Amino acid sequence: MRAHREVAAPAPSRGQQGPLADQFFYFFLRLRKGEIRRMVQRIQALYPGESPAQLARRLINAQSALSFLGGAILHLPHLFPTVGTVWKFAGFVGGTSLLTRMHLYLILEIALLYGHDIDDQARVPEMLAVVAATGLSAATPFMVSALEWNPSAAIPASALTASAVTRLIGEAAIRMYEQAALEPALA
Repeated sequence: MRAHREVAAPAPSRGQQGPLADQFFYFFLRLRKGEIRRMVQRIQALYPGESPAQLARRLINAQSALSFLGGAILHLPHLFPTVGTVWKFAGFVGGTSLLTRMHLYLILEIALLYGHDIDDQARVPEMLAVVAATGLSAATPFMVSALEWNPSAAIPASALTASAVTRLIGEAAIRMYEQAALEPALA
């Protein structure tokens, strides 16, 4: 009978995300890279003659509509004074997580459209920037409160902010990946 020998997992190759980054994005943000790859393959099959920028803008438009709805729903509980603080906070955290995940999917889908490896370590700072931008946009109701506006203004403000952030993230990704594609040609 052979003794069971533990085999260490191979270390990530240079430039690849490590297991910690993968685990963080999967468990905390439910990031599923297989779904991202399937979405990109699907949109490329639906619109085969379009450039990466055109395909990316199709994704941005679809995500913007969802972000608008998500941003509005995110702060709906704040309109009901009988809803407890814990439920309001749970809704805020859950909604913000959902918007963050949508934005992460978007930036990774755009990276794939431009031929970038979504497992590359270079995606980690990009994804962290997306998390930060989404977190700032989720703070819109606090701005409404600080300005002493009617609390119901938080819903349209949040919807518009979430949609605008989606567009900003998407357009920034297009510029970044187009520029990265031009850099080798300029060298």
